[in-house]
Amino acid sequence: MTNRRQFLQRMAALSGLSLASCAWKLGDVRPTTTSGRSDQLYLYTWTQYSDQQLLQTFSAQTGIKVLADVYDSNEVMLAKLLAGGGGAYSLIYPSDYMVQKMEAQNLLIELNRDRLIGLDNLFPQFQNPSYDPNNRHSIPFNWGTTGLIYNSEILKDAPEDWDYLWQNQKLLNKRMTLLNDVREVMGAVLRMLGYSYNSQDENQIKQAYEKLVELKPAIASFDTDAWQNQILAGDLTLAMCYSVDAINVIKENPKLKYVIPRSGSSLWTDTIVIPKTAPNIDGAYAWMNFMLQPEVSAMISKRMNIAIPNSAGFEQLPNNIKNNVNLFPPASLLDKCERLTPLGDVEDVYERYWTQLTSS
Repeated sequence: MTNRRQFLQRMAALSGLSLASCAWKLGDVRPTTTSGRSDQLYLYTWTQYSDQQLLQTFSAQTGIKVLADVYDSNEVMLAKLLAGGGGAYSLIYPSDYMVQKMEAQNLLIELNRDRLIGLDNLFPQFQNPSYDPNNRHSIPFNWGTTGLIYNSEILKDAPEDWDYLWQNQKLLNKRMTLLNDVREVMGAVLRMLGYSYNSQDENQIKQAYEKLVELKPAIASFDTDAWQNQILAGDLTLAMCYSVDAINVIKENPKLKYVIPRSGSSLWTDTIVIPKTAPNIDGAYAWMNFMLQPEVSAMISKRMNIAIPNSAGFEQLPNNIKNNVNLFPPASLLDKCERLTPLGDVEDVYERYWTQLTSS
């Protein structure tokens, strides 16, 4: 999954984020033994997850100094690890399908559940997720959907499904963007055609490509980040986006609306894992326990409007957040969404068509 994580960019501004007032005890998160250097913890995380306030709060609670390196795609992260460049990191933040890839390549430790405090606070669907049964190698950090954000002043009738883009191609000409993400874009069109987001049928994949070729002349760009300023400035009317980004943009302009297409979309989760090369495993478990605290989870959700997997944290949220269907969509919509899954050699087929589409 590419950069959908703009919601934590603003966390540095939260000087009032004092988690010291939360009710957990220091012993809940402080490491008890030493593996590697116990007073330092290196994270390899998404660009927008390297918030200094959060890192400093953890350091104040545990005495562990946290340092973060960042990446902007799962694939960049994995390539670095496979090239031997990840030896300093004790924690990594892969998306759900990447957990499966990393586990298949024997890159992750199997978590010791006895060292984790708060797994039972997770919603049931996050305690035994399909991408990592029983959370053997990961804990969930946040989750969301993929959909469409649009300007309701210009588009009086809300887009209901992906086919809206084709039906209104002239109206949206050069005023819409799609994500710069092969699996998301191809998956959305596959879903529109009645197929799975994770289709391994080359004929179906070709059909999706051909539909995108039809739409290509009207697409302003394939973009994951820049659309936000463009739609706020009025240069775009519609954008394919991740829910977390949409929610923050809507806060700046409530006339913008977000929808999950009725035929279905993708459901994603970002996670936290410990690589086998981790030099500070004790510190890594301390960080996981910190992030599993309901108070921490609720605080971040309230300030940043993100969807959390922590049911105990969810219960601490005010009703206006609990009832925000952009954050927490109804089951009737989620039932139509799919998680991305690794596709093995078929991924080369997607990449081939994607290169043809984006380079033509």
